[in-house]
Amino acid sequence: MNPAIDSADAVSDPDCLADGGQGLVEARGVTRKLGSRVLVDDVSVAVGHSEILAVTGPSGAGKSSFLRLVNRLDEPTEGTIFLKGRDYRQIDTPDLRRRVGMVMQTANLFPGTVRGNLSFGPAQRHQTLRDQEIDELLLKVGLPGYGGRDVNTLSGGEAQRISFARTLANSPNILLLDEPTSALDEDSGRAIEELILKVSSDEQMACILVTHNASQALRLAKRTMYMARGKVVALGPSKEVLDAHSIV
Repeated sequence: MNPAIDSADAVSDPDCLADGGQGLVEARGVTRKLGSRVLVDDVSVAVGHSEILAVTGPSGAGKSSFLRLVNRLDEPTEGTIFLKGRDYRQIDTPDLRRRVGMVMQTANLFPGTVRGNLSFGPAQRHQTLRDQEIDELLLKVGLPGYGGRDVNTLSGGEAQRISFARTLANSPNILLLDEPTSALDEDSGRAIEELILKVSSDEQMACILVTHNASQALRLAKRTMYMARGKVVALGPSKEVLDAHSIV
């Protein structure tokens, strides 16, 4: 079987993981229907520690809909998702959202300072980020000394980095990335790509990256899942999948 062409068995096989280990996050037969419309159709895939999985496909393929199922922004009508082997329906939603961080196409920062944005998530759990912790987060995303900056003064690339830092402040296990560089210029986009690689490696984090950019998928992900009409058409080594399927 060529996993880039026929993914029926590979999608849920732990041996297909890039790290060869057990999946940190695993979707098993997840489906989402709205009336007669099927947005996500029986998707199964596991993503391991420090692995970046690219999810590609044409517009309307169900990529973002699948991503929203992973942290229960939407509910699957069939199937479920496991985090570290635990059915995520058994996890309180606030804890789930902390453990499964999400970065969108645009930063959507709260009005005020960078420090206020980074402190928001922990504050919801009645925790206070120390100044040192804020400094460490800003250093991690390459923006040391930005704590006192008003978010309205940030460039697009800087705002997206702060969005990453705000997500990392919650100490997630999994990072969901919905076309995080699509609104950025090339230089800013490459800087975000480097940040994704570093965070995945340093934090042993599983990342699921939705992208229309085949070159980006090749740069960041060893494996790619190609979707069409809500289904997994192919799952396997990125070059094989992307050579076999064009993205529209």
